[in-house]
Amino acid sequence: MAVVTKISPLAPKAFPDLPVIKGVRFATAAAGVRYQGRTDVMLAVADAGSSVAGVFTKSATRAAPVLDCQDKIGKSSDAGVAILVNSGNANAFTGKFGRASVEAITSAVADSTNMSVERVFTSSTGVIGEPLPHDRVIAVIDELNRNLSENALKDAARAIMTTDTYAKGASAVVETPAGPVNIAGIAKGSGMIAPDMATMLVYIFTDAKIEQSVLQHMISSITAQTFNCITVDSDTSTSDTLLAVATGASGIAIAEADKEFSDALNSVMLELAHLVVRDGEGATKFVEINVSGAANDADAKTHAMAIANSPLIKTAIAGEDPNWGRVVMAIGKSGAAADRDSLSISFGDILVAKEGWVADDYREEDGANYMKNDHIVLNVDVGIGDGESTVWTCDLTHGYIEINADYRS
Repeated sequence: MAVVTKISPLAPKAFPDLPVIKGVRFATAAAGVRYQGRTDVMLAVADAGSSVAGVFTKSATRAAPVLDCQDKIGKSSDAGVAILVNSGNANAFTGKFGRASVEAITSAVADSTNMSVERVFTSSTGVIGEPLPHDRVIAVIDELNRNLSENALKDAARAIMTTDTYAKGASAVVETPAGPVNIAGIAKGSGMIAPDMATMLVYIFTDAKIEQSVLQHMISSITAQTFNCITVDSDTSTSDTLLAVATGASGIAIAEADKEFSDALNSVMLELAHLVVRDGEGATKFVEINVSGAANDADAKTHAMAIANSPLIKTAIAGEDPNWGRVVMAIGKSGAAADRDSLSISFGDILVAKEGWVADDYREEDGANYMKNDHIVLNVDVGIGDGESTVWTCDLTHGYIEINADYRS
């Protein structure tokens, strides 16, 4: 696989300082699944009493690890939780071999950590259609278990990368009358990004005490407004997985109605989603698309995603061309309700078109200057209702072609 060494120009200046999440520990190892000379396996182990929730890709060609996780989520247990992730091989479209790999890895993790296999979750990311050399993963499991540390979440973020150019992390602290509650998460994702559940691979940990059903409802609801509202290339992965673990180590119980905690969790998930878009393969511009005035919220999102996934719009943004006609095209083709003569478009604060016609004060040079920014905001008012939606994407450059043309070489 080609190694991506040039860091995205949209990357944050540094990996954030993440709080220690009591009750969960991490370790990484170099198993040589596909990469040489870098860590490519991560193990997280949470204490007994932890609850775990998840959301997964709806792809009809889901990978074996996804199917196994789906079978295990929601089962009541007071046991601990283990999550093992490998990069370099997606263990997808591998038939019975994929299932055998999952069984072998989960059994080995269960034996090493003295945990029930039903509480061992795995994820794999990388090339599709090649059997996972799970013996290489199993060979480092005891090493991982020996090296577990509550301070290794940053290392875990690096181990799960594939074509990512930087590790991704986010956190929040919620102050409660009983004391602080910490949330920290990591993610990987750069290409094949058009989630239909969560996104790529995401792991979120909190020391709050949360019942499984409450945690599940929270992440499922927040996913709809965060990870399911991003796209890099319109392609939904076979391996998209989000797992959230609440260790309860703080002793502070969180109920479903706790808005402050929910808002903090939302901030972590949204930041991780944005970090994935900012690392879109070949990306040079981060794009926010706001659609309002649609017939309903669902139509607004349909319009927004039609804009976000249009190669013509994405390449125009890459070329810093204020081609608003392509936005008109995307609205028209989306399939959601629209009225040509009610449509208004702006680039940031620059009104480009109003009620189906070019705005009287619009100047092409103003639009061209705006497109030089690395954060582009496209606003569309459909003008027929109250529906609204915001999605995020990036531009489409030749770098995307270079990365994906060489992906398996």
